[in-house]
Amino acid sequence: MRVEEILKKIRSGEVLSRDELVYLLGMPPDSIETYMVMAEAARISKELSGGKAEVHAQFALNLAPCTCDCLFCSFAMVNDVFHEATELSVEEAVFYARQFEDDGANAVFVMSTAGYPFERFIEVSEEIRKNLKPETTLVANVGDQSPAHATRLKDTGYAGVYHALRLREGTDSTLSVEKRKQSIRNFLEAGLEVGTCVEPVGPEHTNEELAEMIEFTASFNPAFSGAARRIPIPGTEMASRGVISELRMAQIVAVTRLGMSRTVMGNCTHEPCTLGAIAGANLFWAEVGANPRDVEEKTEEGRGGTAGHCRTLYQESDWDVWSGPSRYYNRS
Repeated sequence: MRVEEILKKIRSGEVLSRDELVYLLGMPPDSIETYMVMAEAARISKELSGGKAEVHAQFALNLAPCTCDCLFCSFAMVNDVFHEATELSVEEAVFYARQFEDDGANAVFVMSTAGYPFERFIEVSEEIRKNLKPETTLVANVGDQSPAHATRLKDTGYAGVYHALRLREGTDSTLSVEKRKQSIRNFLEAGLEVGTCVEPVGPEHTNEELAEMIEFTASFNPAFSGAARRIPIPGTEMASRGVISELRMAQIVAVTRLGMSRTVMGNCTHEPCTLGAIAGANLFWAEVGANPRDVEEKTEEGRGGTAGHCRTLYQESDWDVWSGPSRYYNRS
């Protein structure tokens, strides 16, 4: 198997096999062949998006210790980071959403922990929607939902959701793999676009695991896929497993792009970085409020970046940035 043969297959429109994905993921991140893969991924991303990346922005409605106990998450009760529950008022939520809209974010993500009451999420979301321009794209980042709840999200004005089957789900979390998959089906059947990602990647994840997850994300024609590395929460068991380099993450981002259909315009990475953009990531996020990768209550005082910072990273990587509602969540 040779990289040149695989790249030729991609250019002819063929779908890569799992073995081919594993092969690409198994090359040294600093090899010439990996740089060839990154260049091809960037070429495809720019071709599909007209050379214009997107910057989305997310804020959290609440912060609370969470019983789902995802070991990679600062909200997990088992990680003993946060001990008290807090939530935004409706006025604060509207302020954050309008601020992101004014900042030119292509989509505004509204996040909550899994235990946040769904009816409260809808109530606040209705006020957010009323106070934004009709064309502003709203995206929900919520826990697993029933078909009825998925329909409510659509009716409230959400264009889509972010939902991922995380690596080693059910082992590094208490959540059900099948329930995660069923929620994705519920969102799609309700008419919501689903953005997803291969995440959170750590040094212990095998190339076979990554290839399987790339294939899964491709299977439902998402608004975007991509890859994100795990950010260690200091003092936790998972932090002792280490963190992959940005170069390794860029390699996975590139292979993920090559594993997607051309109907998938978006290819994300998080946290924003120039290496990710060079490897074909055409989606970054700005963040405020609670953040599952941060130990600060307000991530804008910690790891969270601004929309302006994301645009600067793209400019440094020779990308233009799209102006207007997200094309990834408005494909029709």
